Amino acid sequence: QVRLVESGGGLVQPGGSLRLSCAASGSIFSADVMGWYRQVPGKERTLVATVSNGDSTNYADSAKGRFTISRDQAKNTVSLQMTSLKPEDTAVYVCNAVIRQRFDATRRVEYWGQGTQVTVSS
Repeated sequence: QVRLVESGGGLVQPGGSLRLSCAASGSIFSADVMGWYRQVPGKERTLVATVSNGDSTNYADSAKGRFTISRDQAKNTVSLQMTSLKPEDTAVYVCNAVIRQRFDATRRVEYWGQGTQVTVSS
C-alpha cells in the first residue's frame, strides 16, 4: 500500500555529481525517517544517510562532506545530493522510510524501494 520509488541514478565520472530522489506514495500520514542505503550485488546493504521529521541527519563516514540529504516533509520525498563521487560509491542506492499510515498513525512501519543504480567510472 505504501511504495517508495527512486530516480536519478546513472553513470558519472569520478569527481562528478549526481542527485537522487525518492518519492513515497500511498496512505501516508507522515514519514518519521527517510533515507538512503546502498548495496553492491552479493553484499549487505549499508547506510548512506538518513533524515528525520525533525530534520536531524545522520551520515555514513564515507558520505560526510560529500553527500547532502534533504527532504520535503509535506511531499514525502527525500533527495541525496552526491558530489566528489568515487568509484567506491558505485552501488544500487535504495530509499528507506519509516511510515505512519493514515488508518493507524500510531504504528510505524519500515519500507524499502527497489533501488537506483549509481555507477562511477571513467
